Amino acid sequence: MGFRYFLWFLLFCMLGEGQVKGVLGLGCNWGTRLTHPLPPKIVVRLLKDNGFDKVKLFEADPGALKALGRSGIEVMLGIPNEFLAPLASSVRVAEDWVAKNVSNYISKFGTNISCVAVGNEPFLQSYKDKFLQTTFPALKNVQAALIKAGLGRQVKVTVPLNADVYQTDTDLPSGGDFRSDIRPLMISMIKFLSDSGSALAINIYPFLSLYADPHFPKDYAFFNGNSTPIVDGSATYTNVFDANYDTLIAALEKNGFGSMPVIIGEVGWPTDGDINANIEYAKRFNQGLLDRIIHGQGTPKRRTPPDIYLFGLIDEDAKSIDPGNFERHWGIFYYDGTIKYALNLGNGRGLVAAKGVKYLAREWCVMSPEANLLDPNLTNSVNYACTYADCTSLGYGSSCGTLDARSNASYAFNMYYQTLDQRKDACKFNGLSTIAKLDPSQGTCRFEIMIDLGTHELPPSRSSSLAVGSNQNSLLLALLGLITLITYA
Repeated sequence: MGFRYFLWFLLFCMLGEGQVKGVLGLGCNWGTRLTHPLPPKIVVRLLKDNGFDKVKLFEADPGALKALGRSGIEVMLGIPNEFLAPLASSVRVAEDWVAKNVSNYISKFGTNISCVAVGNEPFLQSYKDKFLQTTFPALKNVQAALIKAGLGRQVKVTVPLNADVYQTDTDLPSGGDFRSDIRPLMISMIKFLSDSGSALAINIYPFLSLYADPHFPKDYAFFNGNSTPIVDGSATYTNVFDANYDTLIAALEKNGFGSMPVIIGEVGWPTDGDINANIEYAKRFNQGLLDRIIHGQGTPKRRTPPDIYLFGLIDEDAKSIDPGNFERHWGIFYYDGTIKYALNLGNGRGLVAAKGVKYLAREWCVMSPEANLLDPNLTNSVNYACTYADCTSLGYGSSCGTLDARSNASYAFNMYYQTLDQRKDACKFNGLSTIAKLDPSQGTCRFEIMIDLGTHELPPSRSSSLAVGSNQNSLLLALLGLITLITYA
């Protein structure tokens, strides 16, 4: 018996060396829309150090897929919506995509791609039916391509959907059903996923319930709130996540798919860009979510929690802000992998920051002490800086929303300066700015210093083909530099 325990101990040591045991069923979304992205190898180490054994990518980013090779991390690989039409048009197109983005990384790099996510919330009502005709055909063609490549059992398919694909006419979860305009399509697609042994992926955002409706009961958005519970027969709901999820389960049951596996593809809380997007609320929500996962707590309809992918890992300063300024602040880490707030991951473990990150010089572009706030060029200079850099933290209720006029201009100037890699000609705003060596950060407002891309391994360029994306970051920086030279020469 002693020898047996020794073998278990030895196995534990071998498996545990350099690896952190993750929260069972917990993954994370890794977005790559940044002007200064962390090197992929550092991100993969960040994932492993924090126990994430699953990750979802929104596109076939070569650097990320290579770095994830032989990492032990399971990968859900996304396909952007703009690729749905060509993938739907031909199985051959899907075969080429699978060969370049799935088979290639599995065979050459040992990347553990376990699922392909076809599209991203393609049935959103705000898209006005744009992807209704292409999503299901693209899904079927990708599945056929995976089977032809010999990966049909190893790599599953899904379509990450927004929670607006289902609704309830009774205001209770038990009344759940799919939207009438897409119900036949949803049933056909779910049957296809079920027949292929795949799961349904759904994105649930309690924050957006609060964002969309100022009268929404705030405590109901959190897992430990004190709002009035909703009673639905024998079930009691104390938070909107459970009610939302069980509305989906009711819709599945109503249409004959009561045992359909479900994945939470995205769930989280932003930390900036809105009055309800802050550190306190994000910590409260995400810790409540983690506690449920750690304790194996499900919902009234499904007692076992599903696999969950937190949204997101790191902030993305180049992401579209069409939905709101908060879109660039979903990360549990800042853009550079530093910790925003403490989280208990179980067993006494907390978050671990990224290691090996190198920064630009400790200097900031700020409004010159000699500059006058009444200078006629000031407003245009600030607007110009915020057009080409991320100023979403300056909005009402945001982390920098209480700055005075001079600090507000300094923040805008600095974000532009950092985005352009601290180029000296990027801190010339009609004589209104100067370089400071003392950190101007104040209160909750962080004046950033960007990652030094020149001292890190540069990420591979992206192509606009189906195989990869486009090298938007480098092009953006080059264009900004050119615009700066023309404007302030």
